[in-house]
Amino acid sequence: MATRKEFLSIIGIAGIGTMMSDKMNSPSAYPETKFRFCLNTSTVSKKPLDIIRYIDIATEAGYDGIEIWIRDLKQYLDSGKKAAELKKYLTDKNLTVENAIGFAPWLADRESGFRQMKEEMEMAAAIGGKRIAAPASGVKGDKPLDLFMAGDRYRELLQLGRETGVMPQFEFWGASDVLWHIGQALMIVAVAGDKDARILPDVYHMFRGGSSFDTLKMIDGSLIEIFHFNDYISSKPGKEQNDSDRVYPGDGAAPFKEIISRLKMMGGEKVLSLELFNETYWKEDPVSIAKTGLKKMKSVSIL
Repeated sequence: MATRKEFLSIIGIAGIGTMMSDKMNSPSAYPETKFRFCLNTSTVSKKPLDIIRYIDIATEAGYDGIEIWIRDLKQYLDSGKKAAELKKYLTDKNLTVENAIGFAPWLADRESGFRQMKEEMEMAAAIGGKRIAAPASGVKGDKPLDLFMAGDRYRELLQLGRETGVMPQFEFWGASDVLWHIGQALMIVAVAGDKDARILPDVYHMFRGGSSFDTLKMIDGSLIEIFHFNDYISSKPGKEQNDSDRVYPGDGAAPFKEIISRLKMMGGEKVLSLELFNETYWKEDPVSIAKTGLKKMKSVSIL
């Protein structure tokens, strides 16, 4: 675990997750930001579909990439089908696996959590996956999370990511009892002090957990590669909202002009992934949901 002296050194070098870049005072220095559009498969169906069907939906709707759930990939592989076949199918469809959603308890139980994460990373790598979400799954809310311990553990996880070729994106959940704020996430990646550290923000989760979107101006672009896109309603207090209240980007109250402005200032490539759990949408045709979501994301991305 990092000592306080070591932590202060990390802060001096990394500036809380490489925050407060010198570029902030020189707008002309910002490199061009390119957005890629991705479909998180939770968006189109309450009942999990076959992973091939998800790929077809994303392709037909016009997405650049797809964000898969490990449970669906595992079901495919457990049926006797080969990862190489799925990888070829993705290549033929010109679709990139941008991220994988799993819930390995790496922060709650190092031994079993790292074992599960390694297996899931290897599954994702076998089909061309680049990243995997790393939330605080399984961490009990009966006491505050030790952010120094979490940073040390995340540093270890990043090494596992380099070994497997699938990098863990540190994710925080707005409704979590232990890790709900972007400030906590930034401290954790600062303690990790690793050049490959990344966070996975989410519009809904930032709102739900009370994180200010203004914080995005403090973050160097390299810290964010993928951003979960959705919107939240204004008719219900944040702490009373849940995943099913998420709506299409631009249909709620999120300050997308500010969000997009901050992301554009970061430069580089940013994957905007549509992640919804809206039961009203789920009643509609999956391709129609995906197409509507892509249209909405593209609309807010040019604000």
